[in-house]
Amino acid sequence: MLYWTIIFGIFAVALYHLAYLQLPSLFGDQFRSSLRQNTPKDQSTMAAALPALKYLTVPAASKHTATVIFVHGLGDTGHGWRPVADMFKVDPGLAHVKWVLPHSANMGMVMPSWYIPLADNDVHAKFDIYSFGLDTEEDEEGMRQSANMINELIRKEISDGIEPDRIVLGGFSQGGTMSLLTGLTGGHKLAGLVVLSGWLPLRNKFKELASPHAAPSSIFWGTGTADPLVKLELATRSSDFLTMELGIPKAKPGETQGLSYNVYPGMIHTTIPEELDAVKTFIKKVIPIS
Repeated sequence: MLYWTIIFGIFAVALYHLAYLQLPSLFGDQFRSSLRQNTPKDQSTMAAALPALKYLTVPAASKHTATVIFVHGLGDTGHGWRPVADMFKVDPGLAHVKWVLPHSANMGMVMPSWYIPLADNDVHAKFDIYSFGLDTEEDEEGMRQSANMINELIRKEISDGIEPDRIVLGGFSQGGTMSLLTGLTGGHKLAGLVVLSGWLPLRNKFKELASPHAAPSSIFWGTGTADPLVKLELATRSSDFLTMELGIPKAKPGETQGLSYNVYPGMIHTTIPEELDAVKTFIKKVIPIS
């Protein structure tokens, strides 16, 4: 099952190069025009029309006492991470964990996405969702809308009897970015956050958006040295912002309190068994059997 997760990561890299680098040059203005038509001009109208997120549930193998909400990346759905949830739940140390795997609301995109790339002037450049960088223009409204929808999933778990300190929020790529935004600016201090191949959004505003409980957070961050999309420099600068600007301490070896920043040599925009094993260990520690 893990094989297919890794294959999807490789496929996502190929899809990016095909869909966002080659197609505009092949179809020119016609392609750009279609992007304009598919990009909502009135995002406030879109926000009012957004439905509750649909999601896939992987029930706990034993009595449910903790939940992991894991957010997929661009072009994926919650189904893409089901193999990982199924693999984790057979571990006796995680049998008590329910997995919630939401599907993005698409946000007007031609593929599943958690927010809309802006497309006012240079459509090709701004529609390219992989124009990653701490100083690039970002769809703040779309990000906040998605964060609100993810927070609704957290509130649902709480209303069902799961305390915030028994909930882990995580995600891959764009999903990891949304997990940072949601987890560090929301109203609940969660058990932990998992960021895989992600980056920090809204850097210029993040400090003022951060909740008081952001500093004592437990965060697992994994990134690869060979990631062609989320460059190592971007991931490192993002993690440095959390420690230097938000005051989140670096986690000590073997401990979960603070930020555990893990770099995997040779890993591209995907996950690998070594990283998943580390994530499993992290989750076991922050939401142990109770």
